[in-house]
Formats: sequence, structure tokens, C-alpha cells
Amino acid sequence: MNDDARTNIGTPAPAPTPGDPGSAELRDQVERTRDELGKTVEALAAKADVKAQAKEKAAAVKDQAAEKAALVSDQIREKAGDAAQLVKDKTPDPLLEKADQAATAARANRTPLLLVGAAAVVLLLIRRSRGRRR
Repeated sequence: MNDDARTNIGTPAPAPTPGDPGSAELRDQVERTRDELGKTVEALAAKADVKAQAKEKAAAVKDQAAEKAALVSDQIREKAGDAAQLVKDKTPDPLLEKADQAATAARANRTPLLLVGAAAVVLLLIRRSRGRRR
């Protein structure tokens, strides 16, 4: 460092002239450098934000699980429909008619069926409790 540089520390440099072509280039370069520096700082801040990264990862995993669940659900529905159709095709018509009649009768007489079912459950529970006492 020479003596002139030491004595001029802190004093502003002479203003460039407006017609100077080098000053426009310098301004453009400074602006580009500022933009690059801003982007670099943002990238570093994003890397350092572990909480935000964890939230993003959790959201991605959640979305992936939802997609997988929807896919599996669709596959299960398709397989169940295929199985129901296969059973329907293999079951003889008279049996299907009888089953339909039984379902209609059950819907018409729900109360007696519920009472019979409840009685059967009570009997099974009593029998089970007596078996444990022995």
C-alpha cells in the first residue's frame, strides 16, 4: 500500500462521468453479482432450515402414501367386483332366487331376527362363562 492510498482511506472516490462506458459495465456487473449473491444466500438459508426440509419431506411422503392407498383401494375394488361376478356366475339361479327371497324376508322382519340373534349371543356367553368356571 502506498502513502496516497493510506491518506485517502474513507474519502469517497471521484464520481464517474455519466458518459463513461466503463461505469455502466461496472453497474451491470455489480447488479449481477448482487443477484447471484442473493440467490446463494437464499439457497444456503434453505439448506440450513431443517424444520422446513422435514415438513417438505413429510408432505411428500404423505402425498406418496395417499397415491399408493388410492391405487391399492382401486385394485381391491376391482378384485372384489371380479370375485362377486365370479360367484354370481357360478351360483345356480334357483339358489340366487332363494337367497333373494330370504334377504327380502329378513328385511321385512328385522325385529324377530334381531331378537333371535341377541338370544343366541346371550346363550353363547353363558355357555362360555360356565366353561371357564370348571
